[in-house]
Amino acid sequence: MTRRRTSPTLSRRDALRGLAAGAVGVAAAGALPLEVLAGPGAPSRAKGARARVRSVVEIWMSGGPSHLETFDPKPEAGSDYCGPLSHPIETKAGGVRIGELLPELAKQGDRFSLIRSMSHGIDGHETATYVVQTGRRPGEDGIVYPSLGAIVSALRGYDAGYEGLIPPWIVLTTPLGRFTEVGFLGLRHKPFVTGGDPRQPRFAVEGVVAEGITDERQRSRRELLHDLDTLGRALPDHPQLARLDRTEEKAYDLILGDAGKVFHLGLEADAVRERYGRTVFGQSCLAARRLVEAGVPYVTVHTTGWDTHRRHFESMRGKLSELDRGTSALIGDLSDRGLLESTIVWCCGEFGRTPKVQWEEPWNGGRGHHGRCFSALVAGGAFRGGQVLGSTDARGESVKDRPVHPRELLGSICSQMGIDPDGPLANPKGLDVKVMPSLPDDAGRARLRELVG
Repeated sequence: MTRRRTSPTLSRRDALRGLAAGAVGVAAAGALPLEVLAGPGAPSRAKGARARVRSVVEIWMSGGPSHLETFDPKPEAGSDYCGPLSHPIETKAGGVRIGELLPELAKQGDRFSLIRSMSHGIDGHETATYVVQTGRRPGEDGIVYPSLGAIVSALRGYDAGYEGLIPPWIVLTTPLGRFTEVGFLGLRHKPFVTGGDPRQPRFAVEGVVAEGITDERQRSRRELLHDLDTLGRALPDHPQLARLDRTEEKAYDLILGDAGKVFHLGLEADAVRERYGRTVFGQSCLAARRLVEAGVPYVTVHTTGWDTHRRHFESMRGKLSELDRGTSALIGDLSDRGLLESTIVWCCGEFGRTPKVQWEEPWNGGRGHHGRCFSALVAGGAFRGGQVLGSTDARGESVKDRPVHPRELLGSICSQMGIDPDGPLANPKGLDVKVMPSLPDDAGRARLRELVG
């Protein structure tokens, strides 16, 4: 039995969605006919403006972060709304306040902008997540639409000539869940979820680093498989086997070569790792920066624990500290390295949380789901820093000025990546589908023009 016929990785995550990586003897989709994985929804590349942005880092706050404790504090509303966190702090932008538990982000205030009037009116996790990630309402046209990550994977990834060994969409470190990320685009554009714990001395990325297996042992295993490869020696010029050999080389470049070093956070100075915070979230942000440097088009940092129905303020003290250190270090690091202009960072969840605190049992100071208004942070690319778009009422219960639908934010990101949001997106039903839906009152206008320089 040869290494080419014993690969366990092809059936697992479709061989890293079309490249290769993983266990010994991986046979990647890149070595197989494209139609095996592309599926009926593989899109053509959208025509758009020249890309200003090369990469996007999405910080996804799963569960729904409270806008009052993060980017839209309301201390004047009183303790039934702001609880014990009643002292927001000024950012470096001047005149812009954020939650008091975000002091490091406040120092970066001139490098990011806030959208305080995000709204879709949906209070269910699954539906709200779908809307924020795709810009669409479920059931639209009778098809399941792809998320922004999948769109970027398609139009700035494999189908656009992306040749990196690292897949074009990486999720750190756990699956997003709640919805089907790729919609009709198919398995080829699913994200690669790293798994593992980036805090550890060796970040055991699933399929790339095997815990307890040294590099030397990996080399020995490879040599043994080659020794047993009688079919390969019998057919040295067979074209399909030659393609699989090239795929194996790519896989081992991730496992043992330079390509996989992007995940070796131990190569960073201790001071850098401390600045990001020695948490899963903080080290994931550091990994995101390294992936941006490697040219990966889309990176999602998935942070959970924001669904705070009970003991909300106790949870916030831990969650906001992590968010503060990791996000501020990421934005600052990208700026210092000259990467912020070519990278967009956006930070959001599926909705906000109810402004009035539920003090009674069993909530004990909890907040519910609130889709009427919530906040997002954007930085990098053409987004100007130090700005605020939109506002909510005195208690943070509803949008007061300039409601922003998620499709506007997603469309603005697409535009900066050179993806025309009004361009076509191929789909299995042959419908006239655009990358992003038009705005009903002013179709085709520039998305978030107030924030884009």
